[in-house]
Amino acid sequence: MSKPHYEMKTDKPQNMNEQQMLQLSSIHFAPYIQLATALIGKARHAGGNMFRHQMDTFAILLDYGYIDPVLLKASIIHDTIEDIPGFIPDLITNADDDGPEVLKLVHEVTRKEEENKKQFLCRILDEGSQKAKILKCADRISNMISLGYVTDPAFIERYCDETEFFLLPMAIQVDFNMYQELINLIMTRRRYLEDGGYFDNRHKPTTSADSTK
Repeated sequence: MSKPHYEMKTDKPQNMNEQQMLQLSSIHFAPYIQLATALIGKARHAGGNMFRHQMDTFAILLDYGYIDPVLLKASIIHDTIEDIPGFIPDLITNADDDGPEVLKLVHEVTRKEEENKKQFLCRILDEGSQKAKILKCADRISNMISLGYVTDPAFIERYCDETEFFLLPMAIQVDFNMYQELINLIMTRRRYLEDGGYFDNRHKPTTSADSTK
């Protein structure tokens, strides 16, 4: 099956114009925000909680000029199915008229039980809709920014590698400026590891004296 082809977005607005404001004012987010508050008790590795991450992802999409109702509503609840035990998907379906389409998009960016992380990201990269890829890139930008508060160097290295291998190819398909931001975030996080001597120590050969300890 051939990969979907999308027109890459290259513009990034400096602010929201009046037309976008009026469009945004007609979208009702409250039912989705209410659902997302169930994530307040879900702590994040970098600090804070998963509800804040949903809203951060939402804000990143606005920052990039996306006013699509389904995309924005899905961003507010994109981790609910995966991170809330026993979550009832019909709560999304019945949230409003957009509910069925929002649920479909949330399912696209939700890792299935039988998928490992590589399979999950490959599925979105190879088969995902344009909105799924945009949402996943915004989600990863949020996570990469939060990575600045993580102190586990091995985790930082793995996450940067994963972002390079899977998210950069995804971003270049849909939004050039997201692609550029992800590159910059990878570079700064790897520079942190380099400045701390992580790469030197990781590759340092074990001496005979060390091996006896």
